[in-house]
Amino acid sequence: MKEKAIPENELINVIIYTFIAFLLMSLVLILFFYFSRKKIVKSTLEKKDLELQYQKDLLQATILTQEEERKRIAQDLHDDISSKLNVVSLNSYLLATSELTRKEVVEITSNIINLTAKALENSRRIAHDLLPPTLDNFGLDAGVEELCMEFSSSKSVVVNYESRIQFDNSENDRLLHVFRILQELMNNSLRHGKATIITILFEEMNGKRVCKYSDNGIGFDVNSQEAKKGLGMKNIESRIAFLNATISIKSLLNKGVEVVFNF
Repeated sequence: MKEKAIPENELINVIIYTFIAFLLMSLVLILFFYFSRKKIVKSTLEKKDLELQYQKDLLQATILTQEEERKRIAQDLHDDISSKLNVVSLNSYLLATSELTRKEVVEITSNIINLTAKALENSRRIAHDLLPPTLDNFGLDAGVEELCMEFSSSKSVVVNYESRIQFDNSENDRLLHVFRILQELMNNSLRHGKATIITILFEEMNGKRVCKYSDNGIGFDVNSQEAKKGLGMKNIESRIAFLNATISIKSLLNKGVEVVFNF
């Protein structure tokens, strides 16, 4: 028996339908890749925008922190030092008069000495706030130890500090950011957290230097927008970004705070 031949018109229809199906599949694939690519590009752009906004927020927080620090220093200079030097100037002018008794001369001289000593003390305090001399001269370990002693001297909080790392003083410019982060955390623990115990530990983990910080204060909601946008938190984040480090903050209401960051 001979096989029955397929009519020519049916063969043409099969070819046409096959070609149309191929075109439709190609079009579907093209549209799929086009919209997938568009979605990926959009997602990438959104991620870049978020990163740029984050960097912008950190820069703004840094600028605000610097401005606040300048205002505080200017106020200290005006209130503490300038006013005292004005009184010293007036007292010095009085000494130039010839109508003073010996007792008055002694009294005015004593005032000048006392005011000058207070002005010197305040200028040292301002300089200490700008760049802690202990950290600058002896390194981070000594600087943090002194900071802990200052907080403990208030008798309102006990600070437990331990370092298992040897720091190189040549890194002091970089390690100053670690010191400022701890300073901010301790201020927050005392002022907002009402903590009575603070614990700080420096150690190495997986080849990285790590700081572990905790307190027994009232804690806070880490997901709160108010907490995230606080100037202190932005200041910490900007310093972490400068160190090219990472930070983890865990806290629950009435459960204290746990902070871990590398540097």
